[in-house]
Amino acid sequence: MKERIVVGMSGGVDSSVAALLLKEQGYDVVGVFMKNWEEKDENGVCTSETDWRDVRDVCDLIGIPYYSVNFAREYWDRVFSYFLKEYRAGRTPNPDVLCNREIKFRAFLDFAMSLGAGKMATGHFVRTDGEGRLLRGEDGTKDQSYFLYMVHRDQLKKAVFPVGGMTKGEVRALAREKGLPVSDKKDSTGVCFIGERNFKQFLSAYLPAQPGEMTAPDGTVVGRHDGLMYYTLGQRRGLGIGGCGDGRSWFVIGKDLANNRLLVAQGEDHPMLYSTRCLAEDVTWVGEAPVREGETFSCTAKYRYRQPDQPVRVTLRGGRLLAESEAPQRAVTPGQSLVLYDGEVCLGGGIVTEILDPGEPDCG
Repeated sequence: MKERIVVGMSGGVDSSVAALLLKEQGYDVVGVFMKNWEEKDENGVCTSETDWRDVRDVCDLIGIPYYSVNFAREYWDRVFSYFLKEYRAGRTPNPDVLCNREIKFRAFLDFAMSLGAGKMATGHFVRTDGEGRLLRGEDGTKDQSYFLYMVHRDQLKKAVFPVGGMTKGEVRALAREKGLPVSDKKDSTGVCFIGERNFKQFLSAYLPAQPGEMTAPDGTVVGRHDGLMYYTLGQRRGLGIGGCGDGRSWFVIGKDLANNRLLVAQGEDHPMLYSTRCLAEDVTWVGEAPVREGETFSCTAKYRYRQPDQPVRVTLRGGRLLAESEAPQRAVTPGQSLVLYDGEVCLGGGIVTEILDPGEPDCG
């Protein structure tokens, strides 16, 4: 009897090729489309309808059965409510990491097992080994291990990633060769499962905006902001204060939540944009923790997706990570993920909560 593998299909080229490869390898493949967001965008378009049609077309072409499952309630309760809470607290969240843990590798994995599957599969550009370790994807420009660091080894042992050993170019070339109708479909961007939006308009529908002052480091008021939730550290575009000061561009360097002030400064290399130490909470490990409470170890880290690896020393203290980088890091942002690596292996990570100045107490 063939082993059944249930593939999470988004309507994009990566998951479509993942299903195709598994079918060609002789597995009993079932395609499942997850609908996790039910609202139309500002243009009145429901992108999930188009994606569901593409899933049906691909599955019909390669000859596999398919289902649609609605996880909208789980997405709202486990992901979107956190997304709003973080913005309300003045941070800049990355919902994709929580979406992977709570929806794709929990709700969807449970659904796949209920269909009698031995494994689930996705189109992520990552790899695993027999021990359930999470490895970077072969295509370094598309590696998505950063977004999967919250997934545990026990879940990864039940997952396969058919395109993890391919480049994006190879995936598209195979899709064209096999006549898949999504071979040239644009990659999805924007908020996980919600897609591309006018972000300010979208967020304002859920959180009331509180406009306030933009102030320079010396306290001078240089403009007005539309609401702290709309801005992130290091941001240059959309500030609306060009032409004042010394003529250089202005950048967001911080948020004063207590006084509802956006802190800005001129120059992309302003010292307040740089730091070497930060704290991260909500620490999760893919496998066994590489460090015990109070111990320090060396590894590399990413403070944001697509950033080159940065050498760091990490201490676990009070259940939090204290990370100290060898080189100053620009615009380390509370709410984003600090993801740790040992070579090709993704170890885990945490959510950045605080940036520490030199000489400031660590934690605990």
